[in-house]
Amino acid sequence: MNPDSKEPTRCAWAGEDALYRHYHDCEWGVPLFDDRSLFEFLILEGAQAGLSWITILRKRENYRAAFDNFDATRIAAYDTNKIESLLQNPGIVRNRLKVQSTVGNAQQFLQLQEKYGSFATFIWQFVEGQPIQNTWRSLAEVPANTPESDAMSRELKRCGFKFVGTTICYALMQATGMVNDHTTECFRHEQLRNK
Repeated sequence: MNPDSKEPTRCAWAGEDALYRHYHDCEWGVPLFDDRSLFEFLILEGAQAGLSWITILRKRENYRAAFDNFDATRIAAYDTNKIESLLQNPGIVRNRLKVQSTVGNAQQFLQLQEKYGSFATFIWQFVEGQPIQNTWRSLAEVPANTPESDAMSRELKRCGFKFVGTTICYALMQATGMVNDHTTECFRHEQLRNK
């Protein structure tokens, strides 16, 4: 606990924003094996490229509405007219390459589901099916990428995915609990280490 308040000690990046804190406390770093949710994070992490995560978090509900709640089968079938209508939607990041990549990534996602039985099986292989438990003392120690995220990025690119550079892949790994990157003083670090 933070001695000056009743608030628990969190990772420094969680700040004071209520939405950010809720995301930190309830989602970030929790091992995730549900394919729809993994696809959502894959798309949102790609959308975040060049922007802050809080910007995307604030647009998340708009993304869910605009992209059929991240139903990859529906998104894979989007045509040019649908893409053009999405580019008029002020509730999402209106970047043509990012919107087009969402459609292409949905198509590749479905292929990996078919090949591996689930996208989770494919994506979790990069950490051998178990979360990597890190012990960073400060945000400055947390890497932007790792050999595992490098390997994931290479394979996703080879499969035809876009906006899946190694930094984006590492952010995906952090968000979906493939790594526990809560700093050691954060109350969530120990909770997730014991999951």
